[in-house]
Amino acid sequence: MSRPTLATGRKDPAHVRASENALEKAIGRQVRRYRRELGLTITDMCTRTGLSAGMVSKIENGNTSPSLATLRSLSTALNVPVTALFREFEEQRDATFVKAGHGLAIERHGTRAGHQYQLLGHSVHSDVSVEPYLITLKKESEVFPIFQHAGVEFIYILRGSMIYRHLNATYSLTPGDSLFFDSDAPHGPEELVDLPVRFLSVMTQSSNS
Repeated sequence: MSRPTLATGRKDPAHVRASENALEKAIGRQVRRYRRELGLTITDMCTRTGLSAGMVSKIENGNTSPSLATLRSLSTALNVPVTALFREFEEQRDATFVKAGHGLAIERHGTRAGHQYQLLGHSVHSDVSVEPYLITLKKESEVFPIFQHAGVEFIYILRGSMIYRHLNATYSLTPGDSLFFDSDAPHGPEELVDLPVRFLSVMTQSSNS
């Protein structure tokens, strides 16, 4: 399945300035956290590393960029690998921005039956896969596809109305209605009452599924 590209927004000068020392602050938070977990004081750190109290304080507050030698001293004093001090900074915090009408058109089971899918984003660097879709049903279909996949699904009706089946139950859905269900059970539209039908569908499952 194709994926939408992550849009990179224009950062204003204030945002750039705030991000300049993100690495230093992330390292500082990790040093402080590990120190406190060990029950060490600033003075203890000075003894273990040979650094001054002022330098340790600057590092923990993200006000200085420690050298590699200093990072090694800190990691030894805290009994953690050097890479552990970068762990917080390396964690990804991604965002997907999609302009109105610019979701990625993709083909899924049901496309040939008149369903139009626009992928609005996808989870990145996560143990959980989340895929939000804008789905539009524009024409009657003699055969309604049955869907069945791992995880859970949430749908929210924006326009039109339809009868939606989940396992042995049916639901009359109109604008503002929502339905949350286990998607490993058979489900899908059973009758299109008022066309076009447009709804949001958020599918979630374990990334290992």
